[in-house]
Amino acid sequence: MPVLDSHVFDITRAIQLAVAPVFLLTAIGTLINALMGRLGRAIDRRRKLEELLSAFEGETRASMVAELAVLAKRIKLVLWAMAFAVLSALVVCLLIGTAFLGAFVELDLARPVAVMFVVSIAALTACLIAFLREVFLSVQADRARFVA
Repeated sequence: MPVLDSHVFDITRAIQLAVAPVFLLTAIGTLINALMGRLGRAIDRRRKLEELLSAFEGETRASMVAELAVLAKRIKLVLWAMAFAVLSALVVCLLIGTAFLGAFVELDLARPVAVMFVVSIAALTACLIAFLREVFLSVQADRARFVA
């Protein structure tokens, strides 16, 4: 009976330790949702500009082409941010799985779990940097469009 109690304790401890990464997954999912919204708006704007482009000439057409170039950069940044967010979420999932595996198997998996956490946070940081850059690019483009 003591062996069963030990496994129950280990599993209970693994569940308690998995709670924080689950909250991190929730935050990453919310961030991916926000990125999807920004991507959708940028793509819709690009499609609208591409439809209207042939009807304009001169300075108006040139400004539309410039806006299309900015939209292409924004879309690329959002896609990179999403890729880093998904990578972060996948590593968190592996982290949770490894933590549970450590509860069932008598292996010291503390170092791999720590490495996965650092990789996940690094990917999340890269995601947030790309997201912030996209937001700044968006605001600069809007500011330039309204000033002109």
